[in-house]
Amino acid sequence: FGSRYCRPWQASKARTLPTTTPPPIPAASKMVKFSRESKNPSKACKAQGVDLRVHYKNTYETAQAIKGMGLKAAKQYLQDVCEKKRCIPFRKYKGTIGRTAQAKEFKMSQGRWPVKSAKIVLGLLQNAEANAEFKNLDTENLFVEHIQVNA
Repeated sequence: FGSRYCRPWQASKARTLPTTTPPPIPAASKMVKFSRESKNPSKACKAQGVDLRVHYKNTYETAQAIKGMGLKAAKQYLQDVCEKKRCIPFRKYKGTIGRTAQAKEFKMSQGRWPVKSAKIVLGLLQNAEANAEFKNLDTENLFVEHIQVNA
C-alpha cells in the first residue's frame, strides 16, 4: 500500500515533525519572587506568604487597611481586629457586608472582623520585622509601603 491509499488524517499521523532543540536556559543570577523591588534595597525589608489558606477578598481588604501605616501601628491595629475592638473597612468587595459603627473611623459604614486574615497578615508583619532586625534596620521607623494580595 502506498500513501495514496491512506486517508488524510492517517497520513498526518505518519509524518514526523522536525525536531528542534529548545533554547538554552539563561543562568539565573537572581530569582524574581516579588512583584516590586524597592528603590533602596539596603533600607527595605520584605516578607511573603505563599498558598495561604485564607479568603482572598478578606485578605485584600485587610491588606488595604494597613497600607501606609507604620509597622507598630499596623500590628496593634490587626491585634485589635482579632479582639474585635476595631473593624476592617470593606471598600471594594462590599456586597452583602453588614454595617457597623466601628467603620465610622474610616468614613465608611460597612466593615467586618476577618480574624483569620488578620492573623495571617500579622504573621507576615512579624516576619518582615524579623527580616529588618536581621538587616540591622531600625524597626521603629518601618512602615508598610507596598502590600499585595494575589488570588
